[in-house]
Amino acid sequence: MHPSGFSPNVSYYLGSHGEPPMPRAGFIFLAILMACFTGPAIVLNATVIIVSLMHKQLRQPLNYALMNMAVADLGTAMTGGVLSVVNNAQGYFSLGRTGCVMEGFAVSLFGITSLCTVALIAVERMFVVCKPLGQLTFQKKHAVGGIALSWMWSLTWNLPPLFGWGRYELEGVGTSCAPDWHSRDPQNISYILAYFAVCFAAPFTIILASYTKLLWTLHQVSNMACLEGGAAAKAERKVASMVIMMVVTFLISWMPYASLAMLVVYNPDVEINPLVGTVPVYLAKSSTVYNPIIYIYLNKQFRKYAVPFLLCGTGSSMEDEESELTTTMETANNKVLPAA
Repeated sequence: MHPSGFSPNVSYYLGSHGEPPMPRAGFIFLAILMACFTGPAIVLNATVIIVSLMHKQLRQPLNYALMNMAVADLGTAMTGGVLSVVNNAQGYFSLGRTGCVMEGFAVSLFGITSLCTVALIAVERMFVVCKPLGQLTFQKKHAVGGIALSWMWSLTWNLPPLFGWGRYELEGVGTSCAPDWHSRDPQNISYILAYFAVCFAAPFTIILASYTKLLWTLHQVSNMACLEGGAAAKAERKVASMVIMMVVTFLISWMPYASLAMLVVYNPDVEINPLVGTVPVYLAKSSTVYNPIIYIYLNKQFRKYAVPFLLCGTGSSMEDEESELTTTMETANNKVLPAA
């Protein structure tokens, strides 16, 4: 047995004096914390997938992206979440180099797919409400195409480390793996910069632009309807609150992780405590809990079926209230569309 208490054939981080990055109690705390995120994430996302398969009403083009996000978030929770709990409980990464690469690839693939799907949802909502291409109807082929693009985009940018451009390495306190932000190798730095640009900056720009256009359109509808204080203005305020919540939770989940990565890339000599480096990792993984709540359980159609399912059928059916987007689209188009 290694003097530090670690098996010599496993991957782990050691401090400058050969000691673990933090006390055993710290690892146990991280295991419990990650379990608090992972357990609900698995239950919530699995529920969305199951009720979508059970009820044909939920299998509409406007809901495809929501279901895709649930699949991606479930994948993140089952790989990164569960393994983080197990490894932190042990106090080291126990899967070796191959396991590190596999976990880093899987978590990155599911995580970036989820991130791209959030951008896809923003674009869908903007197209349905703002109609930038006229009366183009959002159909199944558009939804399937967007979903396929999100997976292909994620796969395209997470495969290179398997073939030598970039690499997957231990991060934080050494109990999980991700793209290597620390290597000074020029090839690795070029990969990380490209990865940041296309897998974080690009989706965030799309989300911001789409929701800005959507909010502006809703504001115009409210003004044209001359119903300040009435239905259109009320709907505008509700959607604005929802959008702000979506953008803020996105930033809370992903901005610290992306910022820390860029800090390390631009200043390789910066000294970051392993525990401090772990917090952004867990914030990013916590999005698997926020996403289903914000995007799905606040959606009338999913909530109607998901809540009774979670309560084992004992809960009363949710009332058929009109969602904020439906109300706004009724005002703008004089017809009811499925809530997005």
